This record gives sequence, C-alpha cells and structure tokens, in this order.
Amino acid sequence: MAQIIVVTSGKGGVGKTTSSAAIATGLALKGKKTVVIDFDIGLRNLDLIMGCERRVVYDFVNVINGEANLNQALIKDKRCDNLFILPASQTRDKDALTKEGVGQVLSDLAKTFEYIVCDSPAGIEAGAMMALYYADMAIVTTNPEVSSVRDSDRILGILQSKSKRAEENLEPIQELLLLTRYSPKRVKTGEMLSVDDVNEILAIPLVGVIPESQSVLKASNSGVPVILDQDSDAGLAYSDAVDRILGENVPLALQLK
Repeated sequence: MAQIIVVTSGKGGVGKTTSSAAIATGLALKGKKTVVIDFDIGLRNLDLIMGCERRVVYDFVNVINGEANLNQALIKDKRCDNLFILPASQTRDKDALTKEGVGQVLSDLAKTFEYIVCDSPAGIEAGAMMALYYADMAIVTTNPEVSSVRDSDRILGILQSKSKRAEENLEPIQELLLLTRYSPKRVKTGEMLSVDDVNEILAIPLVGVIPESQSVLKASNSGVPVILDQDSDAGLAYSDAVDRILGENVPLALQLK
C-alpha cells in the first residue's frame, strides 16, 4: 500500500517545493519507488527544481481529463532510477482538480509506487485542499517566524477536519514538522523563533531542521534537488529528515548549533 505524503504550509515561500523535491529524491535514494506530484496548477515550479522542465509534454490535469495516461505524463528522473515526477499544468485553472480525478490518479499511482509525495501550493485554496485531502502523512513546513508558524497552525486545523481521514473517522493524518531556513545565530539575537518556541506553538513531532543555506538557492537554480549536495548542511539535514520519515532515530543536535 502506497504512503501518500503531503508537503504543506499556510504561508508561501517557506520551501515546500524544495522540500518536496528533496524528500522524494531522498526516499528514492533509499530504494523506495517514489513519485512526486506538483499540485500548484498554473504556477508549476517542481519541474524546474527537479531539472526536467524541458521534458514536460503532458501533465497532471491532462491525466485527470483523460487526455493522456500516466505512462505518458510521468517523467523519469535522470539521476535516480526509483524517482518519477508528475508535473502540474501551467495553462489551467486550479478548479481543474477534482476530488474524484485526484483520487483516481492517486489510486492508479499506488499500484506502482511505495511513496507518493504531493507538493502542495501555499494556503487553503483549492489546489492545497486537494493535495492534503488523501494524505496519510503531512510534512508541515514552516520558517521560524511568528506569521509562518501561525499559518501552519491553521493548516493543522484543516488537516484534522477536512481530510478524507477526518471525514471518514479514520486514524488521523500523521503530522510532522519541518523547520526550514533556520539560523542559530539569528535565534540567539532574537530575530527568529527557536525550535522550542515553534514546538510549543505547533506541538507536533519535529522531523527535520533545515539550516539557512546558499546551497538551497544554488541547487534550485541549477535544477538539482539540494539533498544530492552532501557537502552542504542543508543537503545533509534533508537526508536526516528522510531517515526520520522512514522511522530511523537520528539526533537533531548538529543542525541546532
């Protein structure tokens, strides 16, 4: 049975797509057959970060509408045999996603893949609601600042009330916190919330702390998921986060110094 993971947040610009690319790549590197889906209809970026933008012919909406099948739309990653990308449409409206259509695509993907990573748009509009509706696990991505954390708290409320699991009174979505753009120096000067501050507000298990790093921007601009840069703090932090997602006990101490 495939595990459906949504990477979500209340606020834009916190690093969801970077995180989706890194987590999906990390799972694939661990030998898990993984697909990552871009739910940001009209504003797709995942294909850029994955370095496959020139290879997009068909997209997620084409599959939902029956204009292409999954085999035609899925893009195989060049660097990792176990990884595939399902890009978003740049020309459609977010209303092109329907619960039935998304559910059918996820059901079809679950026959082949162990992990389905859903890269959610920010906020609580239609694309974001579709991305989280079928999730088994939510990686709630936030920066260590008050507005970002507050918006993430709003997303937690939606996960607990508007997901398929909530509607059907099933076991709740597993919620995990991913803290991005963390700078211990700025925490010490009071410019940023500490990990403890964020934990106190959101009260969900911490799966990773990604340090503020130029390597993230450099990787995004070159179309390479930052997790493949094992010389960078951010790349190593994402690797550790993937290990924790898979249930391994990896200490966080290094990223907090």
